[in-house]
Formats: sequence, C-alpha cells, structure tokens
Amino acid sequence: MGSPVEQIKIWFRFVPREGWFPQDTEGLWATRLSEDTARVQNVPFLQDGVAEGDVIRFRTDADGLHWAAERVSTSGNCTIRVVPVPSGPLGRSPQAVQQRFAQFGLGGEVFSEDFPMVALNAPAGADFTGIKAVLDHGQEDGWWHYELGCVTDEWRKA
Repeated sequence: MGSPVEQIKIWFRFVPREGWFPQDTEGLWATRLSEDTARVQNVPFLQDGVAEGDVIRFRTDADGLHWAAERVSTSGNCTIRVVPVPSGPLGRSPQAVQQRFAQFGLGGEVFSEDFPMVALNAPAGADFTGIKAVLDHGQEDGWWHYELGCVTDEWRKA
C-alpha cells in the first residue's frame, strides 16, 4: 500500500508589477514528492516562469511555510492569462473566454468575479498554433488582453 498523497501550498515571492496587482506572493497547491520537492497542481495567476505540473524545490521556514527555491523540471505545459475587455463582445465573462478555448481542451481557473482573469493551462502537445491564433484574433478584435506567464520551446516554435 502506498503512502498518502500530501497536498501542500508552495509560496512564490516576486516583485509586484506597476499597474498590476499589489501582491508580492502567490501560493500554489502542489503534491509533495519528497522532503523538498513538489509538483504544482494549479495554474498561477501572478507568478511567471512556472506552469501546472512543474516540479519545484522548496524550503520550509520556521513558520512551516514552503517557499519556492527553484524549478527542478518542467511539465511542458504553458501558462496563459486572459482578461476579457469589459466593453468588448465577451463583456466581463470568464466563461465566454473559457468557451473560446474549449476546442483545445485547456483547463484553467478564474481569479475572481471582481477581476475576471482566466489563467489557462495549455498542456504539452496541445495545438499551440491554433491557440496562438485564437489569442491574437481575440486581442485584435477587442475581446481580451492576454499575457504569457510561462511558455516552452514547443510554444515558441509553433
């Protein structure tokens, strides 16, 4: 019989961006793999350079918080953040954003009702060319703004 899976929160520190959220930390759920490594289980809203499925080495502080130290391995997944333009054809609807990407099988999460940013996980092997085309088309037509939080060489080549 295997040992139980332990879910922990890995905290990331970063410098807040001007005109963005004032937070300087983000906690991501992860599955502990060893004493000091864990696999990220959700899509980051604020932290760049990490994607769902990546393995992170962490350090535990005196208060028991687990702080990210480095990325040990990548999952091949990409993190894309999409914010619908309130005056655009999708309004403030994160569900409408998610529907536009449903054809690609992308998972994701919504930041909040107050700020309907959608953080999408584009898995390794997904149709990156098609996803890029929808992202660019939506931005050009005023549906949303987007940013790439973490991409791979496979994404860059598509």
